[in-house]
Amino acid sequence: MSAVNAELPQVAQRDPTAWQLGRLPVDLDLSSAEMFCRQVAAAHYENFTVATRLVPSDLRQDLANVYTFARWSDDLADESEGDATVALSEWRCGLDACFAGTPTHPVFVALCETVRRHNLSLDPFADLIDAFIQDQTVTRYESRVQLLEYCRRSADPVGRIVLGLAHCKAAEEIRLSDSICTGLQLVNFWQDIRRDYLGGRIYIPAEDMRRHGVTEDMLNASSASQEFISLLIDEVEWAERCFGNGQSLVKTAPFVLRPAIQLFLEGGRGVAQAIRQAGFDTLTRRPVLKKRAKMNLAFRAAVHMVAIRVRHVFQGT
Repeated sequence: MSAVNAELPQVAQRDPTAWQLGRLPVDLDLSSAEMFCRQVAAAHYENFTVATRLVPSDLRQDLANVYTFARWSDDLADESEGDATVALSEWRCGLDACFAGTPTHPVFVALCETVRRHNLSLDPFADLIDAFIQDQTVTRYESRVQLLEYCRRSADPVGRIVLGLAHCKAAEEIRLSDSICTGLQLVNFWQDIRRDYLGGRIYIPAEDMRRHGVTEDMLNASSASQEFISLLIDEVEWAERCFGNGQSLVKTAPFVLRPAIQLFLEGGRGVAQAIRQAGFDTLTRRPVLKKRAKMNLAFRAAVHMVAIRVRHVFQGT
């Protein structure tokens, strides 16, 4: 298992919240707000940090602003001291004010500038918040259709927003991006089955569990049964089909985004391979990519970026 680190799901701890990762400004100054977003983004895992270096410098602040919004929303869902639904609903009102040009929170001050500069749509941002609100009450999914509808609002908006930063609104590119983002969400679910179960949530479609003879109690077993392994083989193949269906985005997306898309696509496939190398037993361990594997992905993405730039020079574009 050269590409895998084994982390026990039951002892994994959540990362610090967004509001713990930097000095939140006390006013609504744009410069201070953007600095805070850079601090939050810089504290994120390696893939995001590398990905931001693979895009032009004039987009990096925008990526940090978008990431901080999404991270803050996620943390409100899981780490709010009171009713998370109330906190998220208030955050949703803040999003409306942001798009109206009257932000009332430092994160929205930074995001408002990104929205203005790139003429972004409200919908994908609102969908993200709606997905987090859904997580407060929906803890089981009967079918793949239902889970895909959740992914449409919990994962796909991220790709749509990033495409928007490059002013790409073509329907085919959006479809390809959705497929990649859904695949990334799925492999994350399959990594975290035990962790999610202990948190009260099951993202594996119930109809898939019944087809393979897997019960909810089996998700809390000390090791994976043959039924569970058979189930996870199917689920991982599903995620990999999503990656395959979105693969051509690497060639058709705006040039400035292609290296980052390649990085995340290969990263998702790497996680799927790590699950495979772990024997599809994500109950005993949480398969993740080792640092060397992540560095290899980043190196290949960087080579891809150089190749694109060289091609542009010779094509005179």
